[in-house]
Amino acid sequence: MKCQKCGANNANTHVKTIINGEFKEYDLCSECAQKMGYTNVFGDIESEFSNFLGSFFGNVLPARTQATRCEFCGSTYSDIAKSGHVGCAHCYEIFTDELMPSIRRIHGNTTHCGKNSRITGNSALQSKPQEETKEDKIKKLKTELDKAVKEQNFEYAAELRDKIKELEA
Repeated sequence: MKCQKCGANNANTHVKTIINGEFKEYDLCSECAQKMGYTNVFGDIESEFSNFLGSFFGNVLPARTQATRCEFCGSTYSDIAKSGHVGCAHCYEIFTDELMPSIRRIHGNTTHCGKNSRITGNSALQSKPQEETKEDKIKKLKTELDKAVKEQNFEYAAELRDKIKELEA
């Protein structure tokens, strides 16, 4: 489809306007869209997002980190604070003291506490002094079910639910 304004270039911008109750649609090339004031809504979002992330690292830099460079990627803490991007995995080790307060502030924690894989099967090393009663098994499974739901491990939770129903029947 050709631009409705110049008729020469291919249209790549679709504009809808409602002015004084009058609805209009335009298919424009990027040059005509820019001349009419329709610029990219997302514009320079990457640099704006980097600046946003960089603001979490603060503007006050300890004297030590201004001179310290990562020996692998060459980043300084100042670079990380400005861009919001950590240079490489080694930067986390080199700038631990400076990064940890920001990571805690952003994430609320510094250790991963995501979904854990479940361990299946019974260990032969575990010996039970006495036989579990049916009620004890159900109680144990319900506790495990609550834990699985909190960890959002819904497949395992469904298996536990089915086992509980089977024992209760």
